Amino acid sequence: MTDRRRVLVVVPAWNEAGAIASVLDEIASALPAADVLVVDDFSSDATAAIARATGVDVISNIFNLGVGGAMRVGFRYGADRGYDALVQIDADGQHDPASVPALLEALDSSPGPAVVIGARFDSSEDYPVPRARRWAMRLLAAYLSRLTGCRLTDATSGLRAYNRDAIALFARTYPADYLSDTVESLIIASEAGARISQLSTVMRPRIAGTPSQSRPRALLYLSRVALMLFLQAIRPRRPALPSPAPTNPRPIIEEKP
Repeated sequence: MTDRRRVLVVVPAWNEAGAIASVLDEIASALPAADVLVVDDFSSDATAAIARATGVDVISNIFNLGVGGAMRVGFRYGADRGYDALVQIDADGQHDPASVPALLEALDSSPGPAVVIGARFDSSEDYPVPRARRWAMRLLAAYLSRLTGCRLTDATSGLRAYNRDAIALFARTYPADYLSDTVESLIIASEAGARISQLSTVMRPRIAGTPSQSRPRALLYLSRVALMLFLQAIRPRRPALPSPAPTNPRPIIEEKP
């Protein structure tokens, strides 16, 4: 960390007992000055206990909200405590915390929301993705590139950094549905006048466990999101939202070591 911004790393986690300790160790090594919040999304394994044993803050949801719902809890936590920047890192080990300083360096701290996406693949497209899903992701990226004014190749990446105004915006508007948390959130950010940018980052196979969504279900959701984008494109445009004032919500359940 080369600046004095207060940074919160939010790690949404569901049944990641096999990976969470390693992920938190890497975060501590790469981002020693950052605070870390694990949002345990009603895991049935020891995810929360393992995370709590490392000394980080843990919020345990009282039912499963999905990644978007877990991140909304994280945004509210960050807004409530006045953090200058927030970073999402998934709990499965695919995101490399060593790439986060570059995202923070690129994060625009001037007034207004700003989002930096860590892309899983760039124009070389060497990240392994099934053909049908890659086709759908290309369409999403092309549409969102036009919408945001930024060339995007990976609109569904969950590795992202947000400035203070984006934290405040998403503390009250972050969508909870699967894939809406990544795709629809960019639409919300764009309509709020956010500055959206992308950096290429190296992604890795998950350390342990299995994805929360099966491949057919993921494709179904991609189709639903494509329909949502079509409907969004043909409806009348809403005026840009003003920069929101910081909110003061409370997390569902907070457990500290």
